[in-house]
Amino acid sequence: MSSDEGRALNRDYRHKDYATNVLTFDYAQEPMVLADLVLCAPVVESEARALGKPLAEHYAHLIVHGTLHAQGWDHETSEADAEAMEARESEILCGLGLEDPYQHSDR
Repeated sequence: MSSDEGRALNRDYRHKDYATNVLTFDYAQEPMVLADLVLCAPVVESEARALGKPLAEHYAHLIVHGTLHAQGWDHETSEADAEAMEARESEILCGLGLEDPYQHSDR
């Protein structure tokens, strides 16, 4: 998706007027998780460059991040929720043989 499309979706659905890296549209969590993940390629590419990370690794992180949102995880409500979600992301990504995305981050 383009930055313009990402910005419009983020503005229309989250009331935030900027293009974001991943948007999760969750439709159901029971009896199974049903969701769409929408990734904004220009934002993801820019972030990967800025972070000095391989593009595929950053995409993997954002897919895990969006999938956790679809399962009900949240990082915006409280610091404790953010720490729990980040720990779960790190656990999943390390299990896939990828680096911990928060290893060098202050958030």
